[in-house]
Amino acid sequence: MSKQWPKVKLCEVLTPTARGESVDASKEYRLLGIRLDGQGPFLRETVMGTQTSATRLFRVAENDFIYSRLFACRGAFGVISKELDGCFVSSEFPAFVPVPGKIDVEYLKYWFRLPSVIATVDADCSGSTPLTRNRFKENFFLALEIPLPPLAEQRRVVARIEELAAQIHEARTLRHQAAEETEHFKSKVAADVFDAVKAEKKALGEIATKKTGAAYRADDFVESGGVPVVRLKEIQTQKPTIFLRNPDDYSNVWLEKGDIILAKTSFSTGAMCQWPGPRAVLNQNAVMLRADEGVEQRYLFEWLGQQVNRYLADHLADPNFYPYIRESELIRWQIPIPPLTEQRRIVDELDALQAEVDALKRLQAQTATELDALLPAILDRAFKGEL
Repeated sequence: MSKQWPKVKLCEVLTPTARGESVDASKEYRLLGIRLDGQGPFLRETVMGTQTSATRLFRVAENDFIYSRLFACRGAFGVISKELDGCFVSSEFPAFVPVPGKIDVEYLKYWFRLPSVIATVDADCSGSTPLTRNRFKENFFLALEIPLPPLAEQRRVVARIEELAAQIHEARTLRHQAAEETEHFKSKVAADVFDAVKAEKKALGEIATKKTGAAYRADDFVESGGVPVVRLKEIQTQKPTIFLRNPDDYSNVWLEKGDIILAKTSFSTGAMCQWPGPRAVLNQNAVMLRADEGVEQRYLFEWLGQQVNRYLADHLADPNFYPYIRESELIRWQIPIPPLTEQRRIVDELDALQAEVDALKRLQAQTATELDALLPAILDRAFKGEL
């Protein structure tokens, strides 16, 4: 049942505070920032007085309510914790102390996570550049009206919100674990499938053509009008954004539809795709593989995917291992080569499994969206007195 709580202006329950200090060159200062979306203050950095351009900083204390003028419209509000007591902020971070017996700052913190409240803040902001330079002035802050039950009820509401928020966090953790297990499920099944294949094994270099991507000069890249260049990032996006103006000046690796691309080093070691087109050239740090006659390209791709996962899993346990797949090792990897009919059966089986995995991922994404919507809904009910 909804309760009609009286609305009170923040100026009636909060008192502005400004514990200003002139910066001392010999003193150390712990400086705070405030995360967006109600995530609160954090220790940004610790500097000496000589390392800041500010001539005056402001000390905050435990239980202060604080916000960022610049990013208030993006939910940069919060409470100073015990751990952050005595830290400093610039004048862009107004601070307030609660009037004793009037308001619980944790209750206020959750109120500022309501989308409707942030929309009001956004409307009250003013500045020369929308979004990035809009500042929320203290007079607007103090004029905001909050539904305010007695202090004991505020604390009960906070406790209930935190209880439900903990349950949402637990659900998110379980969903994340399930997503990770789903991500590894197909690779594990594929490994079992290929382990069960009874056929002669051949070195990868014997059954496929391998070519290494070329190193291009940056000034030969253009934003349009040339040949698409596939770099490491395009292995994942499969959408070229850089083009080569003069491909005839290089010894290129030309990619055709269906070619396998494998990142052999850098941040995306092990990333793979079958190139969907258009015809393009391959940049450095990646290799192209094209199956020879008698080997299905999709069979090679599926086998290589689980083999790369095994290789990285085996080596990443070594703290001295730098993620890198040596081509000299790659071409010696042993792949079972059954008849083409068996290769196609295996590919069909793994494709069907991938379809099930994709369906599960869609359900997990839907669950994630529903979980994200839960806390705002809980907050809305809380401040209507319905919790």
